[in-house]
Amino acid sequence: MAKSKNHTNHNQNYKAHRNGIKRPKFGTKVSTKGMDPKFIRNQKHAKKGMKRAEAKAPTHTKQRKAGTDHYGN
Repeated sequence: MAKSKNHTNHNQNYKAHRNGIKRPKFGTKVSTKGMDPKFIRNQKHAKKGMKRAEAKAPTHTKQRKAGTDHYGN
């Protein structure tokens, strides 16, 4: 009895490119449905704290995030 073939990649590349291989979509909000409610509450407060800290940050930190130097370039 002949050995059977274990694996082949024949036609898979063709099938993958029929509708094009697309990049993952960015900027979509991740659903919190089904997540732990305690975690979600904590996450909400953590995000709020990060916003407050960013607002209080010295100007050089904001400039660094914006990609400018101290001279506004």
